Amino acid sequence: MSKGNGESVVDVPAEKSSNPTHSSTKGKGLAAGVATGAAVVGTAKVIKHLRGWKRIVCIFDFLLRLFGVAVLLTAAVTMGTADQILPFFTHHFQFRATFQDLPALTFFVAANAIACGYLLLSLPFSLISIIRPSIIGARLLLLIADTVMLALTATGAASAAAIVYLAHVGNRRANWIEICQQFNEFCQQTSGAVVASFAGVLIFIILVIMSALALRHH
Repeated sequence: MSKGNGESVVDVPAEKSSNPTHSSTKGKGLAAGVATGAAVVGTAKVIKHLRGWKRIVCIFDFLLRLFGVAVLLTAAVTMGTADQILPFFTHHFQFRATFQDLPALTFFVAANAIACGYLLLSLPFSLISIIRPSIIGARLLLLIADTVMLALTATGAASAAAIVYLAHVGNRRANWIEICQQFNEFCQQTSGAVVASFAGVLIFIILVIMSALALRHH
């Protein structure tokens, strides 16, 4: 550019200032923000999935407890009503078989009745776990109580199974004869009660495993 007095002035365009460090920091911050947001969304999805899974487990737990009540009640009532009187008798003896004659069968009735009552009382706690699956206290209480009832029911079923086995096959070394040849109805009824009780033991095993898995994923 030239002026009128003969002096020439050259206009030099101003250089644009650039700060690569600032741009890189800004890009890294944006990427970190996007990654954090994606992580939060992923975590929320996982938590939602786990809550849905726990609720399904809790619903199955509740239904299994209802089924266990029916099974253990059937076992206790079947054994408790096992009574047979043979049609022949003498003036001094009456041939009769009842569960009260054997302490193991009496214990069997008591153990299954207690376990049945416990399952009824545990239904509200199981319902609470369905409504709020994240509660640890109710699930932990059920796990401990289920384990105790598992031991009680298994003990009663095992002791009764031993007596029923001897009633069927006897023991010649101890001079115990098999009474099921005479008391057929009694043996059939007690055998059915033992099978039902072992089904209750299996139910308690499943309940303990489910409670342990639910607590593990908290």
